[in-house]
Amino acid sequence: MTKQLDGLMQNDFQLSVHHIRRALRANRPEATVATLVQPDVVERTTFAQTADRVDRLARVLGRLGIEQGDRVGTFAWNNQRHFELYFAIPCVGAVLHTLNIRLFEEQLTYIVGHAEDKVIFVDDSLVPALEKLAPSLGTVRNYVVMGDGEAGSLPNALRYEELMEEVGEGGFDYPEIDERQAAALCYTSGTTGNPKGVLYSHRSISLHSTATMFRDGLGLSRGDKVLAVVPMFHANAWGLPHGAALAGADLVLPDRHLGAAPLAGLIGSEGPTLMGCVPTIFSDLLRFADEHPSVDLSSLTNATCGGSAVPRQLMKEYEERHRVNIFQAWGMTETSPVATFCRPLERTAEGPREHDDAYWDERAKQGRPLPWVELRLIDDDGREVPWDGESTGEIQVRGPWIAKRYFREEGDTEKFDGEWLRTGDIAAVDEHANVQISDRAKDVIKSGGEWISSVELENELMAHPDVVEAAVIAKPDERWAERPLCCVVLRESCDTSADDLVEHLRPRVAKWWLPDEFAFVEEIPKTSVGKFDKKVLRSRLAEGALEGRVLVS
Repeated sequence: MTKQLDGLMQNDFQLSVHHIRRALRANRPEATVATLVQPDVVERTTFAQTADRVDRLARVLGRLGIEQGDRVGTFAWNNQRHFELYFAIPCVGAVLHTLNIRLFEEQLTYIVGHAEDKVIFVDDSLVPALEKLAPSLGTVRNYVVMGDGEAGSLPNALRYEELMEEVGEGGFDYPEIDERQAAALCYTSGTTGNPKGVLYSHRSISLHSTATMFRDGLGLSRGDKVLAVVPMFHANAWGLPHGAALAGADLVLPDRHLGAAPLAGLIGSEGPTLMGCVPTIFSDLLRFADEHPSVDLSSLTNATCGGSAVPRQLMKEYEERHRVNIFQAWGMTETSPVATFCRPLERTAEGPREHDDAYWDERAKQGRPLPWVELRLIDDDGREVPWDGESTGEIQVRGPWIAKRYFREEGDTEKFDGEWLRTGDIAAVDEHANVQISDRAKDVIKSGGEWISSVELENELMAHPDVVEAAVIAKPDERWAERPLCCVVLRESCDTSADDLVEHLRPRVAKWWLPDEFAFVEEIPKTSVGKFDKKVLRSRLAEGALEGRVLVS
């Protein structure tokens, strides 16, 4: 038998968050973290100063009795202190558990109990939401309040800055970390039943952070300034904090100021080159910029958008009016989260880009799998679907930053097919590996035995100048089994009718896709991470509480 010849590389070099923490000092120590603490007040800290505070925080965690493998919760906005916790907790060998501040009380109670959090760090502005739950959070020994606000009735409450002051200056002797050790925990928000815990490793975070610097992905570099609007309590804020630290890019954090006005002001004052958020925030910001001509978004040479499909018209309007390029990404909590990214070649046809249909066809897709992510499509019979741009199936993925099972859910096999993660997204993939998601498996509409894509209908509806938001759900139908019901939010003071919207759709979709019914609503309900909450709409429909329904004449 031939003996294996090993390579002579440092294979025992651990891919851990330690390396990203050390990069705060080593790569670009003068880079800054800027936090919008008030609508017009920004506080800044350099990466080197942040690294010093992370050392202090590591000593604080030791004083609080945090040991290897302990889960430490955060109940916080996107700000400097949350950024410090991103490094101190995993680097002492504990697990950063980011709690979604927008979940229902019973879900939060379940999550904290399931994770067995020992300590929770909470922003002072969020204390009122957490103190109501405290009596039912039996595993939590201490609450650490960040900011000068009141601690309310939180038991065993401590103050973040007081603890930091008490431990004083100086370094910290960090433990060695195995790269496969757990680093962070985030619970899904889109599953039925109880939320599921996704347990990230140091290795998965390290590799995903490296991927943020790929040119065909986010392309982060030390010349960037990253505005992370996507919540730090959701899937590691799409990897933006870790990626910025590793790349040496400045980081801009909005704290709780997520309205269009403060975000526009923050973009104007800080000049970020990249922004990451969901489509609804991009839509609100665009409307605000249209209403306030003095708003300057020109620094945003790039923007990344995910959470749901990005309407082509929204991307076009940003590029045409503000020269901002919004690129789609796709993923989920279980994929750390970015799995594909859409960055087309600069030119796919001659002439101005706004008239380049091939270019915009590609921009409307969710992009190609990032390196190290493998993807396949599986049909209802379990067979693999060809990549021809037409055939559809459920996306399944595998790779070094893809979950293999849920935390403390050993018997849960519904989401996993061997070594593959079943995503629940239905898509086609073209011969160039571009993914085009047509729907969630649970949201697709089957009418007369044929599939209707709710996502495509929504995007075409939101291309109408009077439509602010649109969500499409299936309505039971005696003849066709299901028909699309379009829930639409119109701009103020417009008189657009259901018939007008059908005429708008007529040249854009198949005739049998044309909806028979619309519901004009004041707002589309959102999930805790800003996606359209179709579960709520379906429930309202079943209860007969979906107001403003209009039949097409």
